[in-house]
Amino acid sequence: MNQVAKAIRTAYPEDQLHLLLAKRNSGNYTYDGIELGGERVCAEIEEELETIRKKGGNITKLSIVGYSLGGLVARYAIGLLYAKGVLDQLEPVNFTTFATPHLGVRAPLRGWYDKIWNRLGARILSESGRQLFIVDKFRDTGRPLLSILTDPDSIFITALKKFKRRTLYSNITNDRTVVHYTSMITKTDPYQDVTKIKVNPVKGYEDVVLNQIDPVSPLPSDGPRSTMSSIAADSLSYIKSGPYVLALSILLPIGITAFLLNSVVQTVRSSRRIQLHENGQAGIQIEKYRMPIWIKEFQGTVEDVYENLNSSQKQAYLTASDDDGFDSTLDAAETNILDLERRQSQPYLPTLALAPCQFDMITALDSVGWRKYPVWIHKVRHSHAAIIVRTDKPSFSEGLIVLKHWLEEEFII
Repeated sequence: MNQVAKAIRTAYPEDQLHLLLAKRNSGNYTYDGIELGGERVCAEIEEELETIRKKGGNITKLSIVGYSLGGLVARYAIGLLYAKGVLDQLEPVNFTTFATPHLGVRAPLRGWYDKIWNRLGARILSESGRQLFIVDKFRDTGRPLLSILTDPDSIFITALKKFKRRTLYSNITNDRTVVHYTSMITKTDPYQDVTKIKVNPVKGYEDVVLNQIDPVSPLPSDGPRSTMSSIAADSLSYIKSGPYVLALSILLPIGITAFLLNSVVQTVRSSRRIQLHENGQAGIQIEKYRMPIWIKEFQGTVEDVYENLNSSQKQAYLTASDDDGFDSTLDAAETNILDLERRQSQPYLPTLALAPCQFDMITALDSVGWRKYPVWIHKVRHSHAAIIVRTDKPSFSEGLIVLKHWLEEEFII
């Protein structure tokens, strides 16, 4: 987030806008889960506000920016800030996320692919993995944490609504860590083949930031290709991708082995950190952050790594006649949700094969109102880091255009 902070500081001086870069969730601490991460961020914000007050300063407004998993941690943290009364003392202004998996990272797959890829992925990233793949049970709710984060009766959605502006930026292609549907909060993906679409960029921001209302339109069809032209085109594609395929076939087994070994180590370390946190031995008094999560209860008490798994499979879709027998474990309400989505799925823009709770998440998050911007990074084959210029190098320069758009067109003070 250094480039984000640098861009903000260039636009606004220190006496106008105070910056806090949260540090307690850096590195492998992201394995520890969204709940723990949110409690850490909430504590950091409270401590910073208290430090400023003791120095005679006065903060009147609050804006939050989250990148990738940090966007989910931020959504949890603002719920805690709301419950603790902090958002009553400050004016919530901007809430922005860049490439954040709002719907989790469960790949939209069906049948056995779903059972293999999504079940495996959920077990190799400690608590964060279970939450991102939506297989966890949060506290005594019996529901995934991401589902609770979008519940209309929760402190989290209530806090999100209090912000004057909610903006998100989502990579449309080549993001192998957080795919488009989840960072865009949508049940469709029109960018599966960018050669078949015409993008409508925001004027003044090249072809990187796309129009939020009408981002894309289909290119007119040239008619069916002949067999020979199809073979020629496919052959050329294979030739161009040949070096990458060769390198991948050599490096992937090594990479996966190293990744799995590291995941085991980090999961063990994460479990120890979580235990210390739960026992109050990690510098945070957790009882201060374990308030009721439901608004009625609260008022009554006066109060990049799994990417290989996620990107190696093509997304599956729902069709009107779709029935593969794998919905047998769902309850009646979940089955009704899928039936409705199947009927509404259109051939030209089919509905992704999301989980029932993900469709509910989309409805709830859209209800609070977001300004959504698709982003097309061209210069690199993996756009996740480029969208915020995570590394200062020329190939990530398009991320500077994204930050420029955010500060000039979206960020208010």
